[in-house]
Amino acid sequence: MTTSDATGSGAPVGRRRVWVLWLVASVAYAVDLGSKLLVVAKLEGRNPVPVIGTWMELRVQRNPGAAFGLGATTTVLFTVIAAAAAVVIVRVSRRLSSTSWALALGLLLGGALGNLTDRLFRSPGGMQGAVVDFIEVRDFSVMNLADWAITCGGALIVLLSFRGRELGEARTPRKQLV
Repeated sequence: MTTSDATGSGAPVGRRRVWVLWLVASVAYAVDLGSKLLVVAKLEGRNPVPVIGTWMELRVQRNPGAAFGLGATTTVLFTVIAAAAAVVIVRVSRRLSSTSWALALGLLLGGALGNLTDRLFRSPGGMQGAVVDFIEVRDFSVMNLADWAITCGGALIVLLSFRGRELGEARTPRKQLV
């Protein structure tokens, strides 16, 4: 049973939260994809562009691995993990009863799809494409906006978990035939 929201709109609350997830995922994905297209077109092969002195710069780098360049030879594995994460988030979304969880999962989904798109369609393709990273923080890492969405979504999930916030309504068990 789905409850209606308090505004009197009659829209089921769970369905509205799924729309929040899809909206956040769509925005995260579009911003990531647009930023990657822009930096590849305007910055690839050029000198870094300072954003905050030399502490943060825009510098295009292709990354076949994961964060911090780890696992550069296991690109296919990261492709499978991103696809699996997207499938799990879509399946879990049916149980959403929290806008905070919808936001967190939307960030994760949008980020996962952003990097998955690179792995599927960027050179050399075929699940082995390198992710476009371009935000370099000195002495830390080179990232992209999908990575930031994943990190923020993951941090929000940890926070929600520590605060005891439930992902969804508890399901009532089915009556068993005796």
